Amino acid sequence: MDRRIGAISPPGRLAEPAEGISPEELALATRNHGMPLESLRYDVTPPGLHYVLVHYDIPAADAGSWALTLRGRVRTPLTLDMAALRSFPAVTHRVTMECAGNGRARLAPRPVSQPWLVEGIGTAEWTGVPLHTLLAECGVAPDSVDVVFTGADHGLERGVEQDYRRSLPVEVATGRDPEVVVAYAMNGAPLPPQHGYPLRLVVPGWYGMAHVKWLRDITVINTEFTGFQQQVAYRYRQSADDPGEPVIRMAPRALMIPPGFPDFMSRTRVVRPGPQFLEGRAWSGLAPVVRVEVSTEGGRGWYDAELDGSPHGHEWAWRHWQAPWTAKPGTHVLSVRATDAEGNSQPLTQSWNRGGFGNNLVQRVEVLCVALAAPDDGDPGAAGAVDHAGSPAHSPAHSRPRS
Repeated sequence: MDRRIGAISPPGRLAEPAEGISPEELALATRNHGMPLESLRYDVTPPGLHYVLVHYDIPAADAGSWALTLRGRVRTPLTLDMAALRSFPAVTHRVTMECAGNGRARLAPRPVSQPWLVEGIGTAEWTGVPLHTLLAECGVAPDSVDVVFTGADHGLERGVEQDYRRSLPVEVATGRDPEVVVAYAMNGAPLPPQHGYPLRLVVPGWYGMAHVKWLRDITVINTEFTGFQQQVAYRYRQSADDPGEPVIRMAPRALMIPPGFPDFMSRTRVVRPGPQFLEGRAWSGLAPVVRVEVSTEGGRGWYDAELDGSPHGHEWAWRHWQAPWTAKPGTHVLSVRATDAEGNSQPLTQSWNRGGFGNNLVQRVEVLCVALAAPDDGDPGAAGAVDHAGSPAHSPAHSRPRS
């Protein structure tokens, strides 16, 4: 490898004990973004609020000239433009998607990479063609092992020049539970550029690295795929030379809409004494969520939240939960945890891995409960005044839309 390449694309590393976020991590955090936790109020996340992670650059793409090739261990190779793809019967699935590195910045030592807290999440309705339909049209060979998906995004990672590629086992790619989708629409509109326009993969239940964006090629192979994003990145490892286990399905997680209102810099929440309404969302890629518990005193005691509705019909999307809480003056740490139908639950102490993947440690929200004087109506910053955008200001208790 050229020494210059090594200098600009170094190997992965861990932060030193007292090391803060680096300029490189800050650059990643400005290019990518998490979902503001108040957006948990929506059943379906608006596209601009859905989390985004882009490994390299957002490619220039023209739906009019875009083509998807299907080749390899198939009876009939195909090249399909967008019109041909739209001629197949379409499906729409509501799917919760979470970045595999969500929670990485909470680990110690911290893996140096995109510094996610817990906001790398979103839920959308994806419309497109079932992958099994396209593979049936091609005719997959009996000796097929993996199906490889190539995106149009191109770059360097740890010294390796590459297109972004991931694979699925052939039984997952051709399966119907979950039904993998080659998607061309998000929430009823064409995919936004940052979400893979004009074509992407959606793999219900799997972490986001499997949902290849800007999809341009599908290749069926009769060996295990050994590409960088499969065998080097996205592995649960304890050391640099540990071969590790693959990152696949999302571990259970529940998140809470932080109650009250925030301090600008610290994001510490402030609530007034009295009855409060706690709510949020819970999901798992391993089995449906069947229980959500809340703690209002730092995990020293738990009580059940109410789960809304049933997972039937949206088996791969998050579920809304709600719980009452009576706030008393003082500082409180609120936590929430989810358990799925297979008994998987969130830990109170997180096991560590070198890539910072799958960190589903329970959320902790510090809340300061104080009796505040009502704002003075004559104060320009008081409730009922006009905010900087020229819109009427609203009190936090009345600003929450219901989905």
